[in-house]
Amino acid sequence: MPELITAADGVSLAFERHGEGPAVVLVHGFGSSRLQNWKSTGWFGGLTEAGFSIVAMDCRGHGDSGKPHAPEAYGHDRMADDVIAVMEACGLSSALICGYSMGGFIGLRLLAAHPERIIKLTIAGVGETYLKESITAPEARAALADALLTNDKAAITDPRAKMFRAFADQPGKDRFALAACMRAMSPRLSPETLSRLQRPVLVVGGGQDETAGAPEPLAAALADGRAVTIPGRDHMSAVGDKNTRQTVIAFFR
Repeated sequence: MPELITAADGVSLAFERHGEGPAVVLVHGFGSSRLQNWKSTGWFGGLTEAGFSIVAMDCRGHGDSGKPHAPEAYGHDRMADDVIAVMEACGLSSALICGYSMGGFIGLRLLAAHPERIIKLTIAGVGETYLKESITAPEARAALADALLTNDKAAITDPRAKMFRAFADQPGKDRFALAACMRAMSPRLSPETLSRLQRPVLVVGGGQDETAGAPEPLAAALADGRAVTIPGRDHMSAVGDKNTRQTVIAFFR
């Protein structure tokens, strides 16, 4: 069973911790959970066997955490504060942070607002498209949220929307909470802000990930960024590739 704490606004946050050594906080992607994103793909065992301890959390709206249905309960700044709340519950003033997709967006917001909390940051499943305002534009978020809620799934034509809807339809997931989370996605950080982020950041992406795009342009926009491409992997499969995990372990070492 996960441990539970309560965020400042009353939303419960679930997390679990394992292992001994330098702490890695794992922040999963949209529509996923700590178990689906990290445990089932080998990250729990891979990181602990490599000598790290892990703190794997469920973001609000996901997994075993609370699932409010109001968009104002979300936003990446609020979700970055949730990461800090979990860290503090674990006695961590700073940690290595690894975020996948939405978790990478949250990691960047955390780095911008609280750099003292991050030793190194890995963002995987995030890439060149982050630099394009269209990915976080309100109309784009609204269209994806509508696709999560529509009763007529056959009417969804956008490939990205289809991917998110299929993910959200998996057992145990709350499409209303996920739609609220999607509508509240925070704007991207500006190029000027990215260029001022001083912590080391690893950007990892699948070579066939059309959702995130190539990792190199985003890494180049950061003050201390580096990029690695995982050949033959797309947005859904890169997280489970052992090469992704080994690349992150080498970076954190």
